[in-house]
Amino acid sequence: MNKIKETFLSYRGLPREIYVIFISRIINNLGCFVFPLLSLILTQKIGLPKDAAGRYVTALSIISVPSLLIGGKLVDTIGRRRIILISQSLGAIAIICCGFMKPSLMMAYTVMLSSVLFSLSSPAYDAMLADLTTPENRKASYSLLYMGMNVGFAIGPVIGGLLFKRYLKYVFIGDGITTILSLVLVMVFVKETMGKDMDTILQEERKEEASVQGSVFSVLKTRPILIFFSLIMFCYAFEYSQWGFTLPLHLEDIFKGSGASYYGTLACMNGFVVIALTPVISKITHSIKPIKVIAMGGLFYGIAFGSFSFIRNYPLFLIFIIIMTMGEIMVTINSSTFIANHTPASHRGRVSSILPLISGGGYAVGPMIMGKIITNNSFAFGWTIIGVIGFTSAFAMFLLQRMDKEEDFVKEKDSDEVIGYVENSEL
Repeated sequence: MNKIKETFLSYRGLPREIYVIFISRIINNLGCFVFPLLSLILTQKIGLPKDAAGRYVTALSIISVPSLLIGGKLVDTIGRRRIILISQSLGAIAIICCGFMKPSLMMAYTVMLSSVLFSLSSPAYDAMLADLTTPENRKASYSLLYMGMNVGFAIGPVIGGLLFKRYLKYVFIGDGITTILSLVLVMVFVKETMGKDMDTILQEERKEEASVQGSVFSVLKTRPILIFFSLIMFCYAFEYSQWGFTLPLHLEDIFKGSGASYYGTLACMNGFVVIALTPVISKITHSIKPIKVIAMGGLFYGIAFGSFSFIRNYPLFLIFIIIMTMGEIMVTINSSTFIANHTPASHRGRVSSILPLISGGGYAVGPMIMGKIITNNSFAFGWTIIGVIGFTSAFAMFLLQRMDKEEDFVKEKDSDEVIGYVENSEL
């Protein structure tokens, strides 16, 4: 009992806003019905073939690119909170509208619109969380918020899976309403964070986060490790996109007519494992450099996704989903921490919009490429490819940590020097 209590002590003393956003994420993800079931909505309800559904999901990611870029710029100019409230409210309304449509391409296009609107808030949340935290409490904060998201996600897809067959309209309406309810907490209890504690950020020990002048591209040029990191994360995202695209289709192929409910149960298991193991993994890896933990998470991805190539027994799917989820915990918490620790406060919104365009490209092309592979070959062949990518990208991340060590050495050596301002024009 004392060990359990000790595990959760790292969540004490965090900023009040972090706890508010924690509750907000629970509520939001309790209604996370639509996007986990999107590939099944497209194929079974709207009637698209698998490869066409893959192209649609890829198009969904591609059209979000301008939204991310615009959102990143707005976040650094007019503020984080305002972008979150406006974009997520409009996205929720679009999702609710889908509940009053018949399954059709118009429904698919409206889901696409909601995704674009939700994308606007992604860099806003990233920047807000970086503003509210410090390197000392950042891992704990991201860990708590990730756990909160999965408290809701452990239940939401199960409810969505049960509603999917006969009550599709409530899948959309419930998703939109919970999003709006979660935004009420942010609107009431979270103030604007842009410019918060800038004097502290400029202290010697946080030089990487000190504000600079110049465009986001100039900033990234002075921090090449962020570019290399994002390129490797492209591979991680390519793998992880199959959790939401290929896996439900594979389950439907094995367990005819029960794929949605089986996938909902796996999603539930994923959420509960996150809730149970996030504090434990966070405590165990607290003193390990974020990039090394991310590399270890990549190995877990390779093991889990590669194993899907030969298993057909549902209990084995549950076991390997647990392994995948352990990797997910390591990757998610530490990637956000790594980026925040290497990003100047003045460019948090823009960096949080540019880097996902690189790493998120894996999400974009993953469904399209795998849709074609599994259509022309087999699910087993597709999962084998994903497993190989998993081990290769994990090895690349292990190599990248050597570059991170070199940067630490340079910082220590030049600790008495003042970081110069980047002199290019602003984006």
